[in-house]
Amino acid sequence: MEFFPPELSAYVEHHSSPESDLLRRIHRETHLHVLKPRMVSGHLQGRFLSMISHMMRPRRILEIGTFTGYSALCLAEGLQPDGRLVTIDINEELTSRVRSYFDDSPYGHQIEMKIGNALDILPNLEETWDLAFIDADKVNYHRYYDLLIDKMRPGGVLLADNVLWSGKVTQNNKTDEDTVAIRDFNQKIQEDPKVENVLAPIRDGLMMIRKC
Repeated sequence: MEFFPPELSAYVEHHSSPESDLLRRIHRETHLHVLKPRMVSGHLQGRFLSMISHMMRPRRILEIGTFTGYSALCLAEGLQPDGRLVTIDINEELTSRVRSYFDDSPYGHQIEMKIGNALDILPNLEETWDLAFIDADKVNYHRYYDLLIDKMRPGGVLLADNVLWSGKVTQNNKTDEDTVAIRDFNQKIQEDPKVENVLAPIRDGLMMIRKC
């Protein structure tokens, strides 16, 4: 997942705005107590998500893939005062931990958690989204996109994480299900005339998609 030398990554983070004490705690406790801690967004990506949210000043944010809540809190930093963020995750075991983090933040009252399969939940959300973030199971990225794109407002931005998939997207001998799914998703976005996109090499790759 790390494409820069450690010293360059450290330099980049040192010259980016600091994460809050709460985010630092979430990052630390995720690595101490939760399986697959590398899934947490972390400092650089978190500040990027926050920057995008601050620039857009969204009223409605959707996140698919809550994990331990780090990215949701970063996205929430730019919410308008009457805004709302909905985050969906299939893992019920982390719910109490994540809810406690949200409640310790200034944005807890603006964040709604939904537990279940996003493919079942998304069709029932009658919202127009300003900003969305996909960071869940890779084989369903294209399905999440299809369910979301028509619910994004014109000019809305959808972000998809892990689109470089540890560099495996460029390795033709990598044909596992997740790698193929990410390659197909990237190509789907590239060919979609309804959007403009840029694949940013931030952390494990972040696809930025703006609905035209």
